[in-house]
Amino acid sequence: MALRINFNYESAVTHTALKQNERLMNKSLLRLSTGLRILNAADDSAGLFIADQLALVSAGLEQGNRNIQTGISALQIAENSAGQIYNKLKEIYVKAENAANDINDPNARASLQREIQNLVDAIQKIGTDTEYNGIKLLDGTFTNKYIHYGPRYGQVVKVNIGDVRAQSLGAYIVSGNGSVTEGASGLPSLVSGTDYGLDANEYLKVAGQTVLDGGTTGGLLVDAATAAANINADPTLQSQGIEAVAKNVSVASTYTGLIVASNPSGETLTLRFFVGQVSNTSPSFSITGITASTTLADLVTAINSEASANGVNITARAEDGRLVLETTNGETIAVEAVVSGLASGEAYTINFSQILQNASDVSTAESVTTTTSAIKVGTLQIYGTDSFVISYTGISGSNSGLNFNVVSGGSSILNNLYSIDVSTNQGAETALLIIKKAIQKVDTVRSEIGAVMNNLQTIYDAQKVAQDNTNEAENVIRNVDFAKEMSRFTTMQIRMQSGIAMLAQANTLPQLVLQLLR
Repeated sequence: MALRINFNYESAVTHTALKQNERLMNKSLLRLSTGLRILNAADDSAGLFIADQLALVSAGLEQGNRNIQTGISALQIAENSAGQIYNKLKEIYVKAENAANDINDPNARASLQREIQNLVDAIQKIGTDTEYNGIKLLDGTFTNKYIHYGPRYGQVVKVNIGDVRAQSLGAYIVSGNGSVTEGASGLPSLVSGTDYGLDANEYLKVAGQTVLDGGTTGGLLVDAATAAANINADPTLQSQGIEAVAKNVSVASTYTGLIVASNPSGETLTLRFFVGQVSNTSPSFSITGITASTTLADLVTAINSEASANGVNITARAEDGRLVLETTNGETIAVEAVVSGLASGEAYTINFSQILQNASDVSTAESVTTTTSAIKVGTLQIYGTDSFVISYTGISGSNSGLNFNVVSGGSSILNNLYSIDVSTNQGAETALLIIKKAIQKVDTVRSEIGAVMNNLQTIYDAQKVAQDNTNEAENVIRNVDFAKEMSRFTTMQIRMQSGIAMLAQANTLPQLVLQLLR
């Protein structure tokens, strides 16, 4: 073999291996001391990128859950305050119902009105003052707000809380006050082309939904009861909180007799009653043989008997010498009066004022058989929790037909809590409608808040699991496996020890040259 002393190759190679082992052992030692597998990008560049992205998502999930917790805290404040408003509204409802009882004298109703006003003021304060960190929650300004829940762009939940102040709570109402008309003609002639007949292509629409429709033929009476029934049965209107009530009560003038002839000669009167949305040529029932001597009691008995026999929703009663007619659901009441037995050219008067409230008497001078008519449309109240639009044609005008207080294409009118006046029975009854819709709106707001809170809580729970799994995924990539790394460290230690031993042996190899020099 060749022996040289200027370069010890074996020692150099052994030293190089020793330096490599030292570097690996030091890295293993550092991993064991830090718990990290990736100490810098050179250790695992791809792994470092993935681990950093996972760490970013985990941090985002954690902050998102903190956002959710603060959001839920604010919503809890809003919901609890809305619950207090509901309790106040319930008290107002009970007091309004109390005031609707005509047993109350004016002083009692005045006291109830003061209590209601105090409760309304309390509702206004709650709605105005409820806040979270200076942010108003119930005054209608907390709309289009977002709670960012996730680690990525656009991961938000939209929150809208309605205005539940007293000035904004109540019922949006359209009132059809009903009206009366009469004339010296039969019912078809009286209502055709007027606001009292539902003719072809005439309609009533509420929030875009058709609730009265004359179709292509028409020939029907305008009827508040039919409109109310169709409104209350429409699922689209129900989902918008829109309802309707109809009422038709007629208190006629003092009864003295229905027919007055200029030259009495045994005239008889037939009354044809049309009740509801019926054809203007098909009476619901008729009463015959009425004369100047027919009493109010006789007339009441005859109306009730015929109505019952024909299943018609109308009742009659006598009050203080007046005829009172009332329909069950607010149906229209129309009457044709047919006079028979007149002498030629004899003048006569039909006292429609004694049949229908606010109707005028009709006088004529015809012969033998003559038909005159009158019609009374009931009141129609359409009310909702939010504003809505009505449109119509040919069924309502100023003091005619349904006699709406809103023009076609107009919006409903808000009757808020401040408009409540229980000093009369009618005011108290209207208050019940107002409070009912106010309660529905508050309950809607509360349910929307609750739905958002449930949604956020579900997201929170899901993100907590996702964060745990994300941390575990990062842990697999970034952190060291101590069992495996300790085995590697032990190996490096042994290599270092053996390397040092072999380096010592390699360093002694040049000394063999001395043996040759001896």
